[in-house]
Amino acid sequence: MKKVRIGIVGLGRLGKKHAENIAFRIPNAELVAACSIVKEEVEDVQRNWGIKYGYTDFSEMLKNDELDAIFIASSSTEHCRQIEEALKAGYHVFSEKPLGVNMEEVIRAKEIVEQHQDKVFMLGFMRRYDASYAYAKKKIEEGAIGKPFLIRCYGLDPVKAVKGAIAFSEKSGGLFLDMAIHDIDLARWYLGSEAKSVYAVGSCYAYPEFKKYNDADNGAALIQFQNDAIGMFYAGRTCAHGYHIETEIIGTEGSLRIGTVPQKNLVTIFDEKGAVQECVSGFLERFEQAYVAEVQEFVNCILENRKPGVVVDDGVKSTEIAYACKESFEKNKLVFLNE
Repeated sequence: MKKVRIGIVGLGRLGKKHAENIAFRIPNAELVAACSIVKEEVEDVQRNWGIKYGYTDFSEMLKNDELDAIFIASSSTEHCRQIEEALKAGYHVFSEKPLGVNMEEVIRAKEIVEQHQDKVFMLGFMRRYDASYAYAKKKIEEGAIGKPFLIRCYGLDPVKAVKGAIAFSEKSGGLFLDMAIHDIDLARWYLGSEAKSVYAVGSCYAYPEFKKYNDADNGAALIQFQNDAIGMFYAGRTCAHGYHIETEIIGTEGSLRIGTVPQKNLVTIFDEKGAVQECVSGFLERFEQAYVAEVQEFVNCILENRKPGVVVDDGVKSTEIAYACKESFEKNKLVFLNE
């Protein structure tokens, strides 16, 4: 079996999970190299997983002619630069979201990707590869709910993770880019339209530390799309019961709901608390299979010489909408896109 030889940069919580998936769960992929600015992280995966090459310098990894593709799971602030360097070095590239942390970077990344059409570029909007979300898309395309005209999205992180969010807030791009961008991508995907106007509100209801970065711990946005469909988005960092990702798509003939109860599994516990369904604890648990499926698609695209369903424009458009939300939130005004 021909295998795609991959080098990964970034070995934090998500990066290490991606590295593990590539190394052990993607049959036609091989994790050949790992890079991190934290030397101990590189040494750990080399020692425990038998990874051949380890680097603390991304540019040095790009000189390795045994690689076919680069997987970018580094800090969001590094994505655009590393995308450009990797494509110019002749590699296929998968990048985690976001595409960039400002619109100048995002537009630059789009230009670079378009200059390298011979290479596969894919962005990590993994929810499209989750079985439930993919099934909902299929039902919409089959006409099961008529014409979709409203989408409601909840994206809530567990409060136990809030310290990490505060630490990351300076470089995250804000609540809407950091958290709501997956929901924004889904809205574009399900509704088949781009945003026309945005109004966003929010505040620091429990954690004033976010104010230092002109950010919020909870926020909401109302978006009207060019086909007049409606998007309602709530993003929060203080969810008491766990990681809650919920999506509802309403159409002229019915509706679909995904994740209304973020249950851990199909077990119900009956005890002195009543009937209890445990909730998933975080994104790695909830989207475990989706993370595998999206990388499998990337590898298949390379081997089959075709483009993936998630392309650079999806990153550009979603980032543009997220920044419109950020501007609306910061300036307390309605923001129109493409004007």
